[in-house]
Amino acid sequence: MNRVVSRGSLLIVAAVLAACAAKRDEKEVDTRLIEEAVVGATRADAANSAQPQRLPPPPVAAPAADQLGRARAEMKMVSAPFAPPAQMAMPNPADTERYQHQQDNGIQVAAEQPVSTFSIDVDTGAYANVRRFLNDGRLPPQDAVRVEELINYFDYEYAPPNNRDTPFRVSTELAAAPWNSQALLMRIGIKGFAIEAQQRPAANLVFLIDVSGSMDSPDKLPLLKNAFRLLTDQLTGRDRVSMVVYAGSSGVVLESTPGNAKHQIQEALARLSAGGSTNGASGIQLAYKLAHDTFVKGGINRVVLATDGDFNVGTVNFEALVDIVERERATGVELTTLGFGTGNYNEQLMERLADAGNGNYAYIDTLSEARKVLVSQLSSTLYTIAGDVKIQVEFNPSEVLEYRLIGYENRMLAREDFNNDKVDAGEIGAGHRVTALYEVVPVGAKGRIDSLRYGAKPPAAAGKGELANLRLRYKKPGSDSSQLLEYPIRKDAVVATDKVSTDFRFAASVAAFGQLLRGGKYMGDFSYGDVTKLATGALGADAEGYRKEFVSLVALAKSLTPSPEVGKVSRISE
Repeated sequence: MNRVVSRGSLLIVAAVLAACAAKRDEKEVDTRLIEEAVVGATRADAANSAQPQRLPPPPVAAPAADQLGRARAEMKMVSAPFAPPAQMAMPNPADTERYQHQQDNGIQVAAEQPVSTFSIDVDTGAYANVRRFLNDGRLPPQDAVRVEELINYFDYEYAPPNNRDTPFRVSTELAAAPWNSQALLMRIGIKGFAIEAQQRPAANLVFLIDVSGSMDSPDKLPLLKNAFRLLTDQLTGRDRVSMVVYAGSSGVVLESTPGNAKHQIQEALARLSAGGSTNGASGIQLAYKLAHDTFVKGGINRVVLATDGDFNVGTVNFEALVDIVERERATGVELTTLGFGTGNYNEQLMERLADAGNGNYAYIDTLSEARKVLVSQLSSTLYTIAGDVKIQVEFNPSEVLEYRLIGYENRMLAREDFNNDKVDAGEIGAGHRVTALYEVVPVGAKGRIDSLRYGAKPPAAAGKGELANLRLRYKKPGSDSSQLLEYPIRKDAVVATDKVSTDFRFAASVAAFGQLLRGGKYMGDFSYGDVTKLATGALGADAEGYRKEFVSLVALAKSLTPSPEVGKVSRISE
């Protein structure tokens, strides 16, 4: 049965609240205002009852004296100061953040599955996002933790290539795995050639900025504007900048402008404000059109998308958005995605769009992170030196019992994809460093998988004394054909624990941390305390303090992780 609250009753409630708020510091509340409100409310009810009503009529109002008596009785029950509505605790909005679910890479028996193939990944967004969760006092969702992005967040001193004929150089290192006494840890490191700022080709950049209502938060549009100001400061007169914004619809707020017209670009940023729904597809299409209109032949042509990824009108289908970007990458315009915000963040879309657009993805949680991505690493963020980079490792069954690739779950490729130049893979920017880690159990050690009763013995190795053969394929910018690099990894390359490099130990500590955050399925008794000990002894020079910050994040994760003993019932008390 529907009940209609009378106008008079509402006035009474309003008067009671007002009196309480005004007198919240006193033990007694002056009822004079309430008495006046009750009388007025009774008259209002009587007047309203004389008017025709479409809704069921309200209950007959009690006499003013009765209403006043009830109000006074209720007021005597108030024993604590009344908090005004502005001070009332409101429920937190629903968390609708989206992450792609991936199962951890499993253990492979070398005799059964000797080949491992994957695309490289230079994204680092997962690390900044994990940091945001931990600094907010929460453990991140397991799907938000991509171990390879945590590892690749840090710089490692890999040797650069001797010249630009081969755009990167590969190095490997082997030592005991810190968390598995039966295994080795094999590190593959790639270092692209670096360029000075003045050597960077001219850039044609289109800033594609989400100004929808969901961006109206200090960690979104205000932070975004400051991040783009930092980027603008790095541009020169050779560069061109355009700016597209989108909410319910999209539009151009800055036509192609020289990079040294900084005041004009800054003014366009300053005018941005948030409001409306989010038609991201419309903005993406307009940004690409603008990039084509101002295309710089032989230069950097890139759309820089900055958003929380909460597309809710227009084309919102995930795969349809990815298809738009995939079609555009063939035109020579690449895409970088910068993620912002919390609560409704669509990380799954941001990462996939960057992959499809031959670009990179970063999450901006602080202005310091914006400086790292858009100032310190600008050349690697914008300038691609090698495309469709794939790694294939063939393990020697006569030397390797088992192996496991750590991370790269959403970058795995079929074996036949390695030689197929039509299959897309990751890009390496100028100065980029890429690290991949394998846990390798040698023959003779105890593996995690029982041997088959009727399994055939592994064949004799073609390369005696080799643990594995490492192969890479890559395309030079503008080329449709890949080139092959090959590196055998010998068994005698294993380094004693006391001789292992500082970078190796630190990368191992980050890999362990990421695996623990994802549940620690293969970590045994290795703990956050062990991660801290390993990382603390491998800080190195650490000029920017990123490694020290990592140690602090490990401590936060440890404090937020429930003890195994929590929830257990003591048998003594039973």
